[in-house]
Formats: sequence, C-alpha cells, structure tokens
Amino acid sequence: MEFLFVFTTEYKIIAASVIIILSFFFGEFAKKTNIPSVLMLIVLGILLNFGIDAFGGENLTFKNELEILGTVGLIMIVLEAALELELKREKLVPILKALLIALLGLIGSAWVAAEILYYFVPQIDDKWTAWLYATPLSILSSAIIIPSVSGLKEHKKEFHIYESTFSDILGIIMFYFLIGQMGADGQGESIGAFAGNIVLTIVLSLVASYVIVLIFQRIKTHVKLFLLIAVLLLLYEIGKLMHLSSLFIILIFGLLIANMKLFFQGAMAKWLDYKHAKHIYEGLHVVTMETAFVVRTFFFVIFGITIVLSSLADLNVAMIALLIIASIYIIRFVVLRIFLGRDILPQLFIAPRGLITILLFYKIPKHLEVAGFNSGILLFIIIGTALIMTFAMVSDKNRTGKAVNQAKANPVGYEKWVAPDIDD
Repeated sequence: MEFLFVFTTEYKIIAASVIIILSFFFGEFAKKTNIPSVLMLIVLGILLNFGIDAFGGENLTFKNELEILGTVGLIMIVLEAALELELKREKLVPILKALLIALLGLIGSAWVAAEILYYFVPQIDDKWTAWLYATPLSILSSAIIIPSVSGLKEHKKEFHIYESTFSDILGIIMFYFLIGQMGADGQGESIGAFAGNIVLTIVLSLVASYVIVLIFQRIKTHVKLFLLIAVLLLLYEIGKLMHLSSLFIILIFGLLIANMKLFFQGAMAKWLDYKHAKHIYEGLHVVTMETAFVVRTFFFVIFGITIVLSSLADLNVAMIALLIIASIYIIRFVVLRIFLGRDILPQLFIAPRGLITILLFYKIPKHLEVAGFNSGILLFIIIGTALIMTFAMVSDKNRTGKAVNQAKANPVGYEKWVAPDIDD
C-alpha cells in the first residue's frame, strides 16, 4: 500500500516547531557529552529524508532556502561571535596569533586540496579552478565550532572563536578574489585593486558602525533590535552588490558595539550615550544568539535532508576526500605546533567544515562550475571532519573529567587545576 504525505501548512508548522524543540534538547545533550549539536541536526535531516521517501512524499529541493538560510546564518554567527570578543591590550597577541593560524591554515589547506583535486578529478583541468573548488573545503565552520566549544577552558574557547571567525572572513575574501581572477571576460582583478577594495570596505564599515550606534542610541522605542538587524542585512547585501568584502561590516559593527568605550575615546566620548547603547548591545546579544540558533537549526536539518548518501559509496570520492581530510590535519598540526607549542589538544581536531563551505559552493558562478563534479567529496569532508571533532571533544571531556576528579582528591592539586580558569 502506497502512502502519499502532503506537506500542508499545518504539517509544516508542526514540523518546524518539533525541529526547534529537538534542536534545544540536542544543544543540552551536547553540553553534557561534547557531541556537536550540528551533527545531530544533520542526522535528523537524513532521518527526515528517509521518512519523506517512505511515505511517498514529494521530491523536495532546498537550494534557494539553503542559500538564504546560509547567508543569514553566517551574518548572525559572525555577529554573535564579534559581540563576545573583548578587545583588550592583553588579548592583542592571542588575536594576532589566531589570525595568523587561520590564514596559514586556510592557504596551506587550499593549496594541498587544490593539488589533490587537480590530479584526481578529471573534470578539473586547470589550477585556478582547482583553487576555487578547494577554497570552500579549507574554511573552518564557525557555525559548528562556536556553539561546540563552550565547555572548553576560556583561553581555548576564545582561540576557536577568533580563529573560526577569521577563517570565515579570510576564506570568503580569498574565494571572491579567485572569482575576480577568473572573470568571464578573462581579465583578472589586480592584487592592488583587491587590497584597495578591502581597505575601502574596512573604512566604510567603521564609518557605518559609528553612524548606526549614534542613530540607534537615540531611538527610544522598544521595537528597534530587528530594525537594526535589517539595517545590517541591507548593508551586507549592498556591500556584495558593490563587490566589497561585506562580512567586515558585520564583524566591525559587532566589535565596535561590544567595545564601545575603546572606540569612543577622547572628544568622541561625549557623543556616546553609554547607558542606552549598552541596552542595545545587551538586547542585540540575546536576539542574535536566538536568531543564530534558529537559522543554524533549519540550515543543517535541510542540509541533512538534501544529502544523497549513495554519493558517499564511490571509492574514488572516498579516496579524494580522505586525502584532503588527512592534509587538513597534517597542516593544522604543523601550524598549531609552531604557534601554540605542545598544548594543541583538542584544538588540533576542531577543524570542521560546514555552513560556509556549503554556501560558497552554491556561490560558484555558472560559467566557472565544473560539470560532473561529484558533490560526494563535499559531503564526505563535512561529515568526516564533524565526526573527528566529535570524537576529539568527547575524549577531551572524559580526559578532563578524570583529571578534575584526581585533582579533587588532592586539595592542593585541585587548587592548581582551577587556578588558571580563575585567573582568566
């Protein structure tokens, strides 16, 4: 007997509500086990896909939805991360170190992945295309990392927030630089012009951020936080239309409003109504966190629904993906060992690919798409790096738990154990 499941409005509302409720419990379970909630959301999407097929449901495609959710999710996640970053003199070195690690990890991973794709994927017949396809595979997923590292020690959590945020921004800049070099007219953009574009974006982002804070601190109505988010989304999309690195707008605004006293000094301090601006920051922090949670939830569930598991059974796909995954962790080991020394666990294995990787693959222009490129490579790397991160986080939680229990048995040892966190 064949069933036909029709997705009426009522069923869609019920499904969306259940998904959000489950996502909340996934988050709570993740805090206790260190299993990333994002991985559970992807599995939920895969199971939903099986259910849709079993009941003869309609063939659903979500490419447009994924693009919209991915863009909004990226903005919310970067803004959420920026709102949590304190710019202090003592944090300058960790910030610069995270920037260098993100940059070297991105370039190193993209270079090796491009070589692997060039030599093992017949459809890719030039190095520029190989680099274009390798870049999304080389970007850390802040959408997975930021909600997953809350249980780590403070200095390690901050490192991952800095690194993943920088990786997103640098990866997007590199991706669009490559597209500029591969223009449809064959005329690539010069490095000087591209660098000028970035400087212009940063200057405009600072000006826009100051103007937004000065205007919104004077708005007395309570209905203004989503208005502010709408303004940021508008500026982001306008920046993209102007070919600017518009993610800087979100990052700089978040840093400015989270560190207002640093940005409003001297004569500028009198322009700032700190009390009202502080209320905006606190409300925005909550709204951003909640919005990022909802968008991230639906993005990864929908991504799970769209996964074609049969594409993972191709041995050639598996070999290419495993080579790229191996190169990611080898390069990461070298970079972390140089900059962080011996204490590189579990940081070494926290290198998942996710939202930004998927989003940028959808952003590859039609004239640069490689016909016949197997998306199983993308899926294999995303799932593989997420699983590796899961095992590393669970192992670290178990190891830390044992160390804490042993330290508690010795009061002096326990004081030594907790002292670094107290200092932080």
